[in-house]
Amino acid sequence: MQVVKIISYILILIGALNWGLVGFFNIDLVALIFGDMTFWARAIYAIVGISAILYAITSYRDVFENN
Repeated sequence: MQVVKIISYILILIGALNWGLVGFFNIDLVALIFGDMTFWARAIYAIVGISAILYAITSYRDVFENN
């Protein structure tokens, strides 16, 4: 489970950096690399979103199982 949490964290950081680039410089790095809403760009967005959900669940479980 620790590996899933680490991978999720890395993907969340990538997503956060992409949103930071969008907010500050109006550059969507995922769309720039994979194209605007192509299959691959949508897949990357979906994977980052799923990673955020998995990380939230595993973090939630860690907090309440350790107490």
